[in-house]
Amino acid sequence: MSELRWNPLLGEWTITATHRQERTFLPPANYCPLCPTQPGAFETEIPAPAFDIVVFENRFPSLQAVPPLPAVEGSALYPVRPAQGICEVVVYTDRHTTTLAEESIERIRRLILVWCDRFAELGAREEVAYVYIFENKGEAIGVTLHHPHGQIYAYPFIPPRIARQLAQAEQHRARTGRDLLGDILAAEQADGRRIVCENEAFVVFVPFFARYPYETLLVPKRPAAAIVDFDARERHQLAAILKTLLVGYDRLFGFSLPYIMALHQRPTDGRDYPYVRFHIEFLPPHRTAARLKYLAGSESGAGAFINDTIPEETAPRLRACCLER
Repeated sequence: MSELRWNPLLGEWTITATHRQERTFLPPANYCPLCPTQPGAFETEIPAPAFDIVVFENRFPSLQAVPPLPAVEGSALYPVRPAQGICEVVVYTDRHTTTLAEESIERIRRLILVWCDRFAELGAREEVAYVYIFENKGEAIGVTLHHPHGQIYAYPFIPPRIARQLAQAEQHRARTGRDLLGDILAAEQADGRRIVCENEAFVVFVPFFARYPYETLLVPKRPAAAIVDFDARERHQLAAILKTLLVGYDRLFGFSLPYIMALHQRPTDGRDYPYVRFHIEFLPPHRTAARLKYLAGSESGAGAFINDTIPEETAPRLRACCLER
C-alpha cells in the first residue's frame, strides 16, 4: 500500500508506504544487493560483474510511477492521493567498502553528470514537481545498506521544508530585489570566521544559523538555480570542493563521518523561480566523536532546533581538517 495523506495541522502531505517494512536491512557484505553480480554468486540488483555508476528504480519505493489506488477514501478534512512519483537509487561505485570521500575527483565529476541527467529527465515528467537528490550515509543516519549510494525522489509536490525555503527566498527577493542565498553568502564571506573551504566557483561554510554543530552549506558564487545550469568548469570545481569537504569531515573525528547530503534546487513544476540559488546542505549528526545530536522534544515536537555549539568555534575545526594535507 502506498498513498499520500494530507496533514491539515501542518498543511503538508505524508507518504505512506507499508511495503518498505520489508526492505533489505544491513545484509552481510557477500549478500549486498548493490554490489556487482559475480558469476555463480548471489544475484544482485545489478546484473554485471563490474560497473562505473549505476541508477535504477528503488525496489521498495515511497513513490511509484504507476501507484495503486489509495487504500482508504479521503474526505474534505483528510484528502488522499495516489503516491505518484519516482524513487531511484544511485550506486556510486562497484566497490563495497569505499565511500564518496575516498573516490577521485573525476569519479565525483561523473556522478555530478549523472545527477544532471536524472534531474533533467525526471524533472521533465509532467507529474514531477520537485527532484530531490540526496545521500544518507552511516548507520547513525539510519541507512539499511552500507554500499556507497545515494537516492533521488521525484515528488509530485514541493516538499514542505523546500517550500518554506522558497517562500523565504521569494519574500526576500520582493523586499530587496536580491536572492537570499546570495546575500547569505556575501555575509559569510565578509565575516570569514565560518568559512570552511572555497575554490573558484563554490564556497562551503558553517552557517550563522547552523542547527547541527558541523552542518555546512555549499553555495555557488555564481547564481544558478539547478545543477544542470553549471558549465563544465563549474562541475569540475563542484567535484573538487565536494572531495575537500568530505575528506575534511572524515578527518574531523578520525572516522568516516555519517551525514545527510541534500541538494536543493529549483522545482520542476513549470513555474519561474528567479529567486532560487542551488546549494547543498550537509547535516552530520555527530556533535563529538562519541555523541550524536538527537532530534528530541524541542526539535521534533516543536520544530525549534537547539545547537550545543557555536559556528564560530566549529567552523575553524572543520576548516583545519579540510586544509590538512
